[in-house]
Amino acid sequence: MIYKRIIICWALFIAIANIQWRPLAAEGLPQAKPATDKKDDYKAEVMKTLRKQILTQAGWAIQQQSVTVTAHASPRSAGGKHDFFSEGDYWWPNPQSPDSPYVQRDGMSNPDNFVAHRQAMIRLSQIVGALAAAYELTHDDKYVKQALQHCKAWFVDTATMMNPNLQYAQAIKGRFTGRGIGIIDTIQLMEVVLGLEVMENAKGMDHQLLEAIRRWFEQYLQWLTTHQYGKDEMNATNNHGTCWVMQTAAFARFTHNEKLMQFCRDRYKTVLLPNQMAADGSFPQELRRTKPYGYSIFNLDAMTTICQLLSTKVDNLWNYSTPDGRNIRKGVEYLYPFIADKSKWPKQPDVMYWDNWPVAQPFLLFGANAYGNKDWFSTWKKLDHSSEVEEVIRNLPVRHPLIWL
Repeated sequence: MIYKRIIICWALFIAIANIQWRPLAAEGLPQAKPATDKKDDYKAEVMKTLRKQILTQAGWAIQQQSVTVTAHASPRSAGGKHDFFSEGDYWWPNPQSPDSPYVQRDGMSNPDNFVAHRQAMIRLSQIVGALAAAYELTHDDKYVKQALQHCKAWFVDTATMMNPNLQYAQAIKGRFTGRGIGIIDTIQLMEVVLGLEVMENAKGMDHQLLEAIRRWFEQYLQWLTTHQYGKDEMNATNNHGTCWVMQTAAFARFTHNEKLMQFCRDRYKTVLLPNQMAADGSFPQELRRTKPYGYSIFNLDAMTTICQLLSTKVDNLWNYSTPDGRNIRKGVEYLYPFIADKSKWPKQPDVMYWDNWPVAQPFLLFGANAYGNKDWFSTWKKLDHSSEVEEVIRNLPVRHPLIWL
């Protein structure tokens, strides 16, 4: 009899423990795996999915000659031969008076604006990204040597290098010789530094040259964090502020600037998430634009890239939530249904390039890798991985995801 009572009491104890435990588990957010846990990530699947494409792109990249800002010039630039110059995309001649300052047409890109420097920088990013991804696959030093040749031309060689600032980016004829908003153009350099990190320990790495390249990025970071243009961009309340943090984080990691990396982590937590994300995971500042779909995708890509760059085992941004419950998982969950089925998009179609989105957005891959979500990864696999549309390429700085994992 006493044994029977013991068995009954034990069964009651187990039942009560289960009743108390399950709701507590359900209340918590699903946690991302630790940022350093590689055993169940998607890197091997990415290699398998993109292998042919990576080797094809690297085959193109290894044949390319270096083209820097010194190869093109615009009479409208207030800078010199070594200064990066670009013009505001949505600014046009005034039809009432062609010689007067340009006027804005939001969302409508002016095809006559000077974009040669931006295109050259995108090309550099494509070349180094492709070579680094191929090195990650093959560990062939020929890719390292070719990447260094391009980086030397851009950041070290005094005859061809770019000055480490964006003093003359996104100028507007008759209004500004440059603007802080132009700093978004150097998101194209992120895959350059990510690629160099991937190849850093290669046998063919020239470490003296690598340190010289690193010094260029240290100088650029100094300008980016102290010049008024940099401060203006940092304080932007939309995707520009996000992209300042994203690229600053990438360059800070490359230059081993832990203090600046921590500043970026804190800014993501205390400024970007609480001020840009609505309770449902959307980005109201992007939704009010004339291209709400494309801008929402772009900002979410940038937010998740920050998490991918800066998360550590101790400070995993994928698991961070503001006191009122805003977090990056909500951002992915809000936008994902409209990526999987674009016809569900509740807003007006974008005024330009509506038909060209989505592509294989990095937020799908990074989110799938962080949370183990197979649906997000499956959708990423099915989408276009090699768009040739210039607007898509410009707004997709994460083009070689293998080097980010």
